[in-house]
Amino acid sequence: MNHTAYIKLIEELSLNAWPSHKIELYDGWLIRFSHNYSHRTNSVEQVGVSLLPVQEKIVYCEQIYKNYHTPSIFKISPLLESSFDHLLASAGYEIQHTTEVMTMDYSQLRAWPPSSAEYGHPGENCAPASFITFPGDITVQLQDQITDEWISSFFSLNGTTNSIHRRIVPSMFKAIPKQTIVASIRMDGRMVASGLGILDRSHVGLYAIYVDACFRRKNFAKAICSSILHEARKKGMTHAYLQVVQGNIPAKQLYHALGFHDLYTYWFRVK
Repeated sequence: MNHTAYIKLIEELSLNAWPSHKIELYDGWLIRFSHNYSHRTNSVEQVGVSLLPVQEKIVYCEQIYKNYHTPSIFKISPLLESSFDHLLASAGYEIQHTTEVMTMDYSQLRAWPPSSAEYGHPGENCAPASFITFPGDITVQLQDQITDEWISSFFSLNGTTNSIHRRIVPSMFKAIPKQTIVASIRMDGRMVASGLGILDRSHVGLYAIYVDACFRRKNFAKAICSSILHEARKKGMTHAYLQVVQGNIPAKQLYHALGFHDLYTYWFRVK
């Protein structure tokens, strides 16, 4: 698969992995809306051939977001002609949230080997939980379903307090159409680290990697990512991908150490 085709694949996997609250298909463009929860789920993404004049389409999208009372945002990836980015810049759109996409072939995997593992057994009403332990007595709990309790703990972990977001985002998590690996580390009864693996077409995407500020530099993120990667390989995945905001040096260092390499960069134009 050539470079451009692989970028297109990763872009498709990312769309599947993180649904928006509302989506409108407009002449090959997806107009995504999620009450401004994140740029990715609240922006225009080009996925197909366009037939209408581009200026007309931009005006249409701006009106849609105006009606939603949120900023007008366009995602810019290497799949687009550079002229579109220049057009938005000339119209007063500024660059925000530049993001680096990293990928890994499992032949390059350098995940942290666990010291022990305890695999759960199916119960009557829920899927089993597994417990993966790493050196330093770090235990990661893995489940295959995104539960209300995990989402609530995730909100506490990443500081989501907006009442609208707390109402709509759980449905976005539960709308993910792919198999998931849900990871957490708990200390004194509360989740202090989280992670989400989403499986699609031989790839696992790493999402929702958060560590409580009080527990950073303790290898928790390394344990979360390694657990998801190990479990995904057991489920037949052969590649992995993730997205990291440009400038997050500690995260990039971890991902490089795990075996990931840079593939491409995208950003958002915001008016």
